[in-house]
Amino acid sequence: MDTWYYEVVSIDGDYANLKRTDIDSDDLKLVARALLPAEIREGSKLKYELMQYFMEE
Repeated sequence: MDTWYYEVVSIDGDYANLKRTDIDSDDLKLVARALLPAEIREGSKLKYELMQYFMEE
């Protein structure tokens, strides 16, 4: 089972730009907000596991 960690860089309408934090990368991933936890804000930390995004504690 793979796990990836992201930070919400920006939110633009129904989409959010996520940046991986577990590897050294400047690439952004555009993800529909419907797939993300409702309480995300810019700067939120997320964990992607089992094809779902979760807020990190």
